[in-house]
Amino acid sequence: MNKGLVTGGIIAVVIVGIVGAYFASTSTENSNQDVTRTHGAVSTAMGSSILGNPSALITIVEFGDYQCHQCYNWFHNTKPAIFENYVDTGKANFVFVDLAFLGKDSPKAAQASYCAEDQGKYWQYHDILYNSQESEIDNGWAGPERLKAFAFSLGLDMELFQSCLDTGKYSKRVQYNIDEAKKHGVKGTPGFFIVGPNDQQQIGGAQPYSVFKQVMDSMI
Repeated sequence: MNKGLVTGGIIAVVIVGIVGAYFASTSTENSNQDVTRTHGAVSTAMGSSILGNPSALITIVEFGDYQCHQCYNWFHNTKPAIFENYVDTGKANFVFVDLAFLGKDSPKAAQASYCAEDQGKYWQYHDILYNSQESEIDNGWAGPERLKAFAFSLGLDMELFQSCLDTGKYSKRVQYNIDEAKKHGVKGTPGFFIVGPNDQQQIGGAQPYSVFKQVMDSMI
């Protein structure tokens, strides 16, 4: 018997068990979440939905914090070119996973994105957070009141959103993502894993488009 296949199977079972335990401990979690989803060695089960062609050969996994200035820079300066040339063309897809560790408002902002997801507005909320980021960490721009104001601006049902945010419905989901980042040695944000058919490469920091292009072209 192939020992590699056995080892891979054991790892998959362990991941499913751990993720399942997180959901079981919080009955209000999103029951539609795919607890088996992985990209390469990384569990993305608790991250965002897949943006782009789910069958693309390459997946870009970003670990980020909504208060991270370098994440803001990557979002505005590098991500558009990557999407234009790889995601929008079907060559790659994209998943965002939280590493919400920079300040007390960071975990709550990440939780808010999933409260918006409950109403079908995850990516719109994700974008509004990065478009609204201010230079100071924990100065209130990502505090509870502003998070609720962002939801209001997107036309969300405010009673549902406020209940979700105030009760910490997705606190365990965000903590799982933080633990997954630490498990794979992501020490800062943004951190990336580029996962291809037969390879997985890690990129640290808000590297320019040329770095991502070189890695992805080598996988196609």
